[in-house]
Amino acid sequence: MELVFSEKNDPAINLALEEFLFNKTDMEYALFYVNAPSVIIGCNQVWENEVNAEFCRQQAIPVYRRISGGGAVYHDYGNLNYCFISNKKGDKTDLNAEFLKPIIVSLTTFGCQPVVGQRKDLWLPDGFKFSGTASHVTANRILHHGTLLYDTDIDKLTGALAAKKVNTEVKGIASVPSPVKNIRTFCMENHLPVRTPSEFFNKIIEEVKFVTGITQTITPDETMMKAVELLANEKYRSESWNKKK
Repeated sequence: MELVFSEKNDPAINLALEEFLFNKTDMEYALFYVNAPSVIIGCNQVWENEVNAEFCRQQAIPVYRRISGGGAVYHDYGNLNYCFISNKKGDKTDLNAEFLKPIIVSLTTFGCQPVVGQRKDLWLPDGFKFSGTASHVTANRILHHGTLLYDTDIDKLTGALAAKKVNTEVKGIASVPSPVKNIRTFCMENHLPVRTPSEFFNKIIEEVKFVTGITQTITPDETMMKAVELLANEKYRSESWNKKK
């Protein structure tokens, strides 16, 4: 497995990078990235049922659709996104919560013992969710990704995901609302060490490398990024994909 860290904060680029790495080869990857403020909805969701379009427009928060299922999530500079891409083993372990182990072990180094929810999401011991996850599976490959709310703007998260319009003509997968809290807030409340977002992100990545035994870190080269940019333009920046019915 190789570690990839995207230096881009453009959600379209990072979603395209996920898909590119998923389809590129049989190599396995642990990808990390931080997005600018945005809403990312699941592949099978009806966008107007998941986001407060007026709020997002006022706050200049764009909405994107990903290739995995699951519910809508909010990203910003206080949230770290992780993505594990691997070859499908063809057994029951493919879709269990085993992929969360590196994240869980990493978080315990901060004094936080996460609880795994029924939807393979992660919760703080005090009953607040801080990580939503989703998966994308083909015959040979599997992608698991998720969020880590460390210092996210909870007010904007709540406002962006407070959908007002309900389109009953088109059926889609509805998000399941959950109470959320930042990991940083939990650390402060429980007198645990508090780090800056960048310090937290770097520590998580280093711990994941240690837990998984990753020894090689790659940076997307110019050729790769040209292909990723093309995919971002043709798909992830297109209204036909992001607002498809």
